[in-house]
Amino acid sequence: MLTLTNLKPAVGAKKKSQRVGRGNAGSGTYSGRGQKGQRARSGGRGGLKMLGLKQIVRRIPKQRGFKSIYEKPSVVNLQDLENNFADGETVTAKKILEVGLVKKIKWGVKILGKGKITKALKVKAVSYSVSAKEAIVKAGGQAQISKN
Repeated sequence: MLTLTNLKPAVGAKKKSQRVGRGNAGSGTYSGRGQKGQRARSGGRGGLKMLGLKQIVRRIPKQRGFKSIYEKPSVVNLQDLENNFADGETVTAKKILEVGLVKKIKWGVKILGKGKITKALKVKAVSYSVSAKEAIVKAGGQAQISKN
């Protein structure tokens, strides 16, 4: 009867590992390590594992610039605020999302100064460009900084 105590692997399934460099039986003298040098020594292949990495890196073309690891707020211009909001209205990130000026707001909204603004809007955003802030105040509105 077959039980856990008498289970054995199939014949030829397990191969005995060859003990290299332990006397003259089988692979003697240099024991498959060649002659001298770093690879012939014990513990001598440690730094050679990533031998082809430098060539792999060289083959990859350099790209201009880099992708920043810092998250950036969604961007809205003054002309968009002018076209989508009424005079005296309070503009928040939630309202900007509802109007459809941005697709999603993960890190807030930044107001940029492209275009002209004539309406006195009370704008609440994460940050402003210098020109945008000046234009909002000049039109009689307020530029307040909010957390989101």
